[in-house]
Amino acid sequence: MERVLGYIDLGVKEGARLVCGGGRPAHLERGYYVEPTLFADVTNDMRIAQEEIFGPVLAVIAYADDEDAVRIANDSIYGLSGAIIGSPARALALARRIRAGTLNVNGANFFAPDSPFGGYKQSGIGREMGVAGLEEYLQLKTVAVPG
Repeated sequence: MERVLGYIDLGVKEGARLVCGGGRPAHLERGYYVEPTLFADVTNDMRIAQEEIFGPVLAVIAYADDEDAVRIANDSIYGLSGAIIGSPARALALARRIRAGTLNVNGANFFAPDSPFGGYKQSGIGREMGVAGLEEYLQLKTVAVPG
């Protein structure tokens, strides 16, 4: 909770506009809860845009066109997951270009036992679930014998 609240403070200090949330829920006296928080006017060089907060914080970054959106999405050392909302053909075209391990198009559920889950770049190591997840526990061996 303190770490997430620290990111919220940092977002304000870096110039992002706090639209809603940003603190602890007033009606909860105990626990480690943080209000759902929304930032606008975020630029991709801000830490709230570049680091994985893992809390209820959304940083909205404006983009000019599809090229700009892909550039922004890929300008990160992380690549766990993302979401795209739009016409199916356009969203799929963008999904192919974004370097993330899991991409949700128009709210599709990607958590299925046969779907591998894992990130790109510095978001995780390997894959979980599906055939790719099982392959993480295997070692391949090639044995050559005279013919």
